[in-house]
Amino acid sequence: MAESVFRARVAEAGLGEVIEVDSAGTRAWHEGDGADRRTIAVLETNGYESEHSARQFRAAWFPLLDLVIALDEGHARELRQLAPTAADAAKVRLLRSYDRPSPDLAAGDLDVPDPYYGSMDGFEECLAMVEAASEGLLDAVRTAVEEQAA
Repeated sequence: MAESVFRARVAEAGLGEVIEVDSAGTRAWHEGDGADRRTIAVLETNGYESEHSARQFRAAWFPLLDLVIALDEGHARELRQLAPTAADAAKVRLLRSYDRPSPDLAAGDLDVPDPYYGSMDGFEECLAMVEAASEGLLDAVRTAVEEQAA
């Protein structure tokens, strides 16, 4: 879901030729599978692309990446442990750390909850969180691209 939303934001900003957006899980549980049908429904209802094939994140990718976004602290911790260097571990950030201030962020809750075992409402809530944080992430990435170009 986050990949689809952020890819759309990047395209809307005209940065699709400069910024590559991709996703992978920390485990291989669903490797090769498409997105959950509820994720697809929520994405398509809201005008996003929904093509996806699950794969597992590889430590060897770190040197190729500028930023690695995690949706919850558990995944962020796993990704940091995979990082071959401290500099690579520093590339791992929580998506909601880019969100605008709100009451739940003030309480320090930066996790996007996994809606998999819940109702459709959880998928819609997840989309709302991802959309809100994607705006701030785009601002940060755009600034980094501009600084690299200067």
